[in-house]
Amino acid sequence: MPKRVFNFSAGPAVMPLPVLEEAQRDLVALPGVGSSVMELSHRGKPYMAIHADAKARLVSLLNIPDTHDVLFLQGGSRLQFSMIPINLLKDTGKTADYIVTGSWGKKALEESVKEGTTNVAWDGKASNYNNLPKPSELKLTSDAAYVHITSNETIQGVQFPTEPDVGNVPLVADLSSDFLSRPIDVSKYGIIYACAQKNAGPAGVTVVIIRKDLMAHASSELPGYLVYRNHAEADSMWNTPPTFGIYLLGLVCKWLQEDIGGLEKIQAQNEAKAKLLYDVIDESNGFYIGHAVPEVRSKMNVTFKLGDDEKDKAFLAQANEADLTQLGGHRSVGGVRASIYNAMPVEGVEKLRDFMLKFMK
Repeated sequence: MPKRVFNFSAGPAVMPLPVLEEAQRDLVALPGVGSSVMELSHRGKPYMAIHADAKARLVSLLNIPDTHDVLFLQGGSRLQFSMIPINLLKDTGKTADYIVTGSWGKKALEESVKEGTTNVAWDGKASNYNNLPKPSELKLTSDAAYVHITSNETIQGVQFPTEPDVGNVPLVADLSSDFLSRPIDVSKYGIIYACAQKNAGPAGVTVVIIRKDLMAHASSELPGYLVYRNHAEADSMWNTPPTFGIYLLGLVCKWLQEDIGGLEKIQAQNEAKAKLLYDVIDESNGFYIGHAVPEVRSKMNVTFKLGDDEKDKAFLAQANEADLTQLGGHRSVGGVRASIYNAMPVEGVEKLRDFMLKFMK
């Protein structure tokens, strides 16, 4: 096998090696079937078993209650930015609240205003999205159609440590970049959505976990693909689903269950990995400058600078030579971004930590 580098890409991101190896073994012919997963009919029994297994593993990992349904869709978070207000806000006469904590929350807001009245309950733009709101700072609408958050902002590296209290209003959350990285109480959410290419699989499949009663409002006159109800009634087969992506998502869930031991175990790993890097930043006497306020720093995306552009460039070039790749920060923040999702092994983070210490010296 060709040598693998430590890939710190924000997405599509590193995947668990055991998952890649199992997919490699089964790629040409699935045992007992004789065809590749990519060649199977989505209506045939072999794929239907894969589909059901992936869904069942997700339900088990997240302890999803019967009040919610699991959908496998396409279009990524970008499509969800529109589907959510189309299904929950459009023609209701209500207001949707958006807590904007970074670039992706801002993009979600831009689509919501096209479908109905939208209230910005908080916006961290003034500090370039390096913090999260205190409860007293939220200007929430008491009878809102929903409140939208982005649980983890990959670009700025800020993460909600827990869900904000929004009362009885449905909480809608983009969990794309910390999905399956820690246990959550699904019952607190109206909708959870996550594109898979950070923690759950390859690009191309989007998981939506939706409270069943929220699917009733959308008009049947809307374009069919945009109606959650259609996908739920067809068990995510209203159109041909992204079969290979769902297969890989199922393997990731299996890895989390059988190799890792569940979400509590992966959360502990993720916190330990993040601490390795944040300790270097905090103890560097300003050589490394973290972007996010310490209390809300992401466990998934560690963002920092080195004080000037030339140092940033030298750091990234030398890191790449050391097989620590895809560390460049987003253009809106600059500097360095180390994405240390579930599948990034501890060894990779330790190597990056050691490189940071060596570079500083």
